[in-house]
Amino acid sequence: MKRLFPLLLIWLISAGAFAQKAEWQVNLYDFFDNTEFGFSKYQMPQTMSGVHVAPEIGLGWDSVHHVRVGADLLHEFGSDKVVDYSNPIAYYAFEYKPFRFYMGAFPRKMAVDRYPRIFFQDSITFYRPTITGLFWEFSKKNSYANVWLDWTSRQTTKRHEAFIMGWSGKLASGIFYGQHFGYMYHYAGVIHPTEPEALHDNGMMLTSLGVDLAEKADFEKLELNAGYAVGLERARADNDGWHKQKGFLSEARVEYRGLGIFNTFYAGHGQMYYHNQYVSATGNLLYWGDPIYQAKSYDRLDGYINFLHTDVVKVRFTYSLHFAEHTMYHEQGLSVNYTLGNIKKTPEKKYRYLWAGWFR
Repeated sequence: MKRLFPLLLIWLISAGAFAQKAEWQVNLYDFFDNTEFGFSKYQMPQTMSGVHVAPEIGLGWDSVHHVRVGADLLHEFGSDKVVDYSNPIAYYAFEYKPFRFYMGAFPRKMAVDRYPRIFFQDSITFYRPTITGLFWEFSKKNSYANVWLDWTSRQTTKRHEAFIMGWSGKLASGIFYGQHFGYMYHYAGVIHPTEPEALHDNGMMLTSLGVDLAEKADFEKLELNAGYAVGLERARADNDGWHKQKGFLSEARVEYRGLGIFNTFYAGHGQMYYHNQYVSATGNLLYWGDPIYQAKSYDRLDGYINFLHTDVVKVRFTYSLHFAEHTMYHEQGLSVNYTLGNIKKTPEKKYRYLWAGWFR
């Protein structure tokens, strides 16, 4: 790593000679998430907090081709280490509307930020900030379709082979839309295991229909969708086929000038069929979704305030109520996301605040 950056600097300095554009970006992401799930069978009470620093530099040419390298460095609050976790960033990007293609190790938010928590729990964002694989997407206006691959573990005598294949899409027409999310997680054994290990395939799919009235009502968000979720799981050694966990999932979001409410409701079979049998032995390497979805009925109500929301900085406080197991649980979260650089971002319209004129 020490030898790499001087070479990159020389490369960037000479970029002008080849009609290439030097690119750079620094992302700072602070998070504080306190979950109060005392006595829950499915979730654990904990506080997750820290700061990510993710610098990237690279070259772009013909306005569509990009090569970028960097690192995502995480320092957990209260740790005596300077860097607790580090993840390399190195990827090729092709960005030519209506297409996007990434291959290498790239930030997770570039690919799967639309997925509901039944697929990826919040801690994945905090502690698995990159995807190592590829992503392709076609998008036009408010519709899109994509496929992606995240190779999460290479097989050795100590490490399991594991990867996720995913796909998602949305078709919008006026205020109405249909959307679909899906993935399949493949979790194989180590090389020459000392004890027999089952090979697992865990899948999740969600198809829903919705209505988006934000533009009609002049809200930042005003949206409702409802759909059918199916979890598919098998352990090949068991020879008992696929286990299917089905349920209803709905989402409702209202956001107006800095204040927002987001509600998620699930009812049906409990997900994560093998959770109690395997998670303690594997350290929860089998599942990526929020374990609270093991409950047959679950409702999450988020109330949030966007203190700042610009292309450069976003500051949000969230207070969440979780209704499951005949109990109400609490959660508080604060996040700050700061991004500076000349790497092109999706433009956002100017954000409005309810309190904009209160202190003049």
